[in-house]
Amino acid sequence: MPKSSKMNAPRIGAHTPTSGGMAKRSLGYAETIEAEVIQVFASNPRGWAMPEPNRVADEEFRTKATSMDITTYVHAPFLINLGSPTEATYKNSLASTEYSLRRGKDIGALGVVIHTGSAVDEAHVSKAWKQIHDGMMPILEALSDDSPSLLLEPTAGQGQSLVKKLDDLENYLKALEYHPKVGICLDTCHVFAAGHDIAKKGGMTETLDLLIQIAGVERFQLIHANDSMDVCGALKDRHQNIGEGHIGVDAFKELFKHPAIANVPLILETPGEEPEHGKEVALLKKLRGDRKSTRLNSSHRCISYA
Repeated sequence: MPKSSKMNAPRIGAHTPTSGGMAKRSLGYAETIEAEVIQVFASNPRGWAMPEPNRVADEEFRTKATSMDITTYVHAPFLINLGSPTEATYKNSLASTEYSLRRGKDIGALGVVIHTGSAVDEAHVSKAWKQIHDGMMPILEALSDDSPSLLLEPTAGQGQSLVKKLDDLENYLKALEYHPKVGICLDTCHVFAAGHDIAKKGGMTETLDLLIQIAGVERFQLIHANDSMDVCGALKDRHQNIGEGHIGVDAFKELFKHPAIANVPLILETPGEEPEHGKEVALLKKLRGDRKSTRLNSSHRCISYA
C-alpha cells in the first residue's frame, strides 16, 4: 500500500477543479481550503477523449505538490464501465482506464479511482466478470512499482450494479486475481445508498469491519467523504454537504475512531467550491482530533448550501 501520509493520521481534502491548470487552479484550491490531499480529473470526466499530456505542466504540478506536501488521486471518467455488454463501451473503458493509470503516474498520483460499473443486463453478469478479467489483467500486469493503484469504487447499488453491496467486492477482486495494485475507494454516500446504514450508532464501524473482512486492510486506500440527500437504501447517488444530509456528523466521528483509517485519506465530493469545502475540511479536521479549527461556526456544523 502506498504511503499517503507523513502524519500517521488520515489526510483530509477535496476534489478540485483543473480549469486553468492543475498546478495553479487545483493546488491553489487546495491551499485556500487547507487541504492535505486532493483528487483531480486527468481528462474530461464525461467523455472518451484522451489528450496528449503536457510534460512541462505535469512536472510543475508534481514539484509544487511535493513542496506543499499535498498528495494526489485521480478520478477516471464516469463513462467507464468494464462490465458493459456493449463492445464499444467495454473497449473504450479499458482504454480510458489504462490512460487514467498512465496519467496518474505522470502527475505522481497514489491511486486512480474507477466506478465498479454495471452488467446492464442480468443475463450478462457472468460474462461481465470474464471480460473484466480478460481485459484488465494485462493492464494491471504492465504496471510498475511506482504506478498508482487502481481503486475500485462501489456505486450506489442501482440497476444491475456489479457491486450492489460491499459483499460483492469479493467477485471483483477474484476477477482481478487479487492483484496487489488493486485497492478500494469507499464512498460514504454510495455505501449508504446501497443499504449499509452507516448513520445508525455502530453502523460505520460495522461497515468498515465488513470491508476489511472482504478486501483486507491493505486494500482500503481512499474514502470519498460525502453526506447523502437520500435515506439509507434509496439507491440514489446524490451527495450532500457533511452534516446536512441523512448520514450526519456522528457517523464521521465514528469513522475517525476506526483503526483501519489511520492512513486512509478522506476526499470531499460535496456541493460547492472553496467556501463550502473550506468549512467541511475544517469540520473533518476537528473530528479527526485537531485542536485548531478556524472555519467552523459555533455549532460545529457546516452551514447549508442547498
